[in-house]
Amino acid sequence: MPPVLDPSRSKVDGLAFLGLSLARSSDVGHPQSVTQQTAFDLNEIQDRAYEFVFSTNDDGWLVGGGEPLDSYKLPAPDSAHVEIMRIGTYRPEWGGLDREKLIAALQSGDILIPQIEVVPTAVVANGDVPPELEIRFDMDYEVGSEEEFMHCKDENLPVNWQLRFLHNQLFHKFQFPSRFCPGAHHSTILRKADFRSLKHRDAYFQKCDQVVSQWRTKGVQPLVWDPANDTPGIQRLACQHHQGQVINDPTHQSGLYLFTDRTRITHHFAPNFLPPYNTPEKRQIIYKFLKEQWNETTLSWQPVVSKKRQLDEQDIDNK
Repeated sequence: MPPVLDPSRSKVDGLAFLGLSLARSSDVGHPQSVTQQTAFDLNEIQDRAYEFVFSTNDDGWLVGGGEPLDSYKLPAPDSAHVEIMRIGTYRPEWGGLDREKLIAALQSGDILIPQIEVVPTAVVANGDVPPELEIRFDMDYEVGSEEEFMHCKDENLPVNWQLRFLHNQLFHKFQFPSRFCPGAHHSTILRKADFRSLKHRDAYFQKCDQVVSQWRTKGVQPLVWDPANDTPGIQRLACQHHQGQVINDPTHQSGLYLFTDRTRITHHFAPNFLPPYNTPEKRQIIYKFLKEQWNETTLSWQPVVSKKRQLDEQDIDNK
């Protein structure tokens, strides 16, 4: 059972969510795939030739342009995404969240949306049998105490800090039965991945490690679409800052998406909490939402470590 906030009142396991879109069109993918970001070509971590992977579920490859029309899997456009808060449905009587109230809250400035700049940190197999293959977007260190965090004002923030920052704000703001976040924070690229052998499995992940290493060398990147080729049907909305000013900065448009399901984006919310982030005021706001994590087992908040700590591959594997 998904770790929803109140299973007894969550009536329908819907698919609506807030998150990031990593979708990107490709010559080797589905012709209806659209480009929501140009920072990462996820084909680089796929195995379209099935050199390493023997079988998958019916969907095949979910990212890098999706499955093409001539595929012997189910042809489908790219649906690459990272969930930040699962809503389920827009019907409160089913345990969901009213869509118009959600949109109003986001536009009002109740949620501070930073400029989203991320980088993949690993490609892993989850614990399913056969597993899903996932791209991880983890932070590279825990922030430790407030004194330590504020003292190091010239130090870079953790990579991918924006995901926990948004996740924790949303979880504090919205209390409804179906709320959860599936495996914070990842993008599924393939389901039921059976490898040809353990040797092929190891070779595939070595290939992925090399690609991720190259991405990490380049550093975090904004997830920006091409305004000249925007996706029809997406309402792109500016949001107020918490002080009441509407923020609409064309140089900072890497924001948050509202999905009805992974194939249907309805709204985009532009950032209202803009860089630079090294001022004392902004670092204090950021720390407030990085200092704790949501525990999916106890359905409660838990503090992070009291001292700054680097996160290594073992930490990522255990997420």
